[in-house]
Amino acid sequence: MSRRELDAAGITDPLLRAAYTRCRRLNARHGKTYFLATRLLPLERRSAVHALYGFARWADDIVDDLDRHRTPEERDRLLRRLESDLADGLLTRAGREPVVRAVADTAGRYGIDHALFADFLSSMRADLTVTHYPTFADLQGYVHGSAAVIGLQMLPVLGTVTAREEAAPHAAALGVAFQLTNFLRDVGEDLDRGRVYLPGDLLAAHGVDRPLLEWSRRTGRRDRRIRAALMAAEAMTRRVYRTAEPGITMLDPRVRPCIRAAFTLYGGILDAIAEQDYSVLHRRAVVSRRRRAATAAAGVLRVAGARLRARTEDRVARAGASAVERKGQVR
Repeated sequence: MSRRELDAAGITDPLLRAAYTRCRRLNARHGKTYFLATRLLPLERRSAVHALYGFARWADDIVDDLDRHRTPEERDRLLRRLESDLADGLLTRAGREPVVRAVADTAGRYGIDHALFADFLSSMRADLTVTHYPTFADLQGYVHGSAAVIGLQMLPVLGTVTAREEAAPHAAALGVAFQLTNFLRDVGEDLDRGRVYLPGDLLAAHGVDRPLLEWSRRTGRRDRRIRAALMAAEAMTRRVYRTAEPGITMLDPRVRPCIRAAFTLYGGILDAIAEQDYSVLHRRAVVSRRRRAATAAAGVLRVAGARLRARTEDRVARAGASAVERKGQVR
């Protein structure tokens, strides 16, 4: 399938094809929900989405270093090297790292604003030193770079039926909604890395602080205050989803099934969290295979419908043009 995607996108250079293939593998391995939705995109646009995800994943893995093999200084050095490589790559559409070659090529093909990548890397750098966010306003600064910009990077690839500026706030909100969902799902894992992404003021409103979260994580015991705070975080996240949803109809009809599927699947993570009674400190909430399959099947049907409508509109347009041409010949 990756070969067909690359052929459809007009990517012929062997080195570049290998770089995009690397990004696709990163997406398939680490972004299972996102990868499933991406397969509903038109073939020619999938490689660009893999490149954007692959680069984001690569940077995220540097700062997280899940195996704890690297010191903070080593992670900082690797991130600076990536920043330098990307800065050169965006100018030359090249790069030392395969993920940089692919994302630089994608940025060039689709005219993606380079500042969005700078904002993203700024948030990644924050993860090297910042371990909590006292207020939601503080967190918003972080998620702009870590998530909102991803939605904005995607817009030129997906295409819109409205002015891009009109769709942009909704695209940014969708990126943030996905990020907040991950924060809620991964509270325990993030705590193990020394980070708390849920805003401090939201936690404090329910009598929760880091020591209480750490106690619950360590002992496996529940606390009603933690449950209340997690419920509030879920409600906050669902409000962001509601802000994002109107933007789906502003996209190219051919890509809407993909984004609708991602919207549904990520929302399903929130449903799973609630169904498991907000036990995210002790177990990871996942969308069931059955639900994932049903969402994918619905997406396939939407793709088929979109293609049928596009073919019908094309036939009508060609028939109209032929009628006008015949009318002109009669005259």
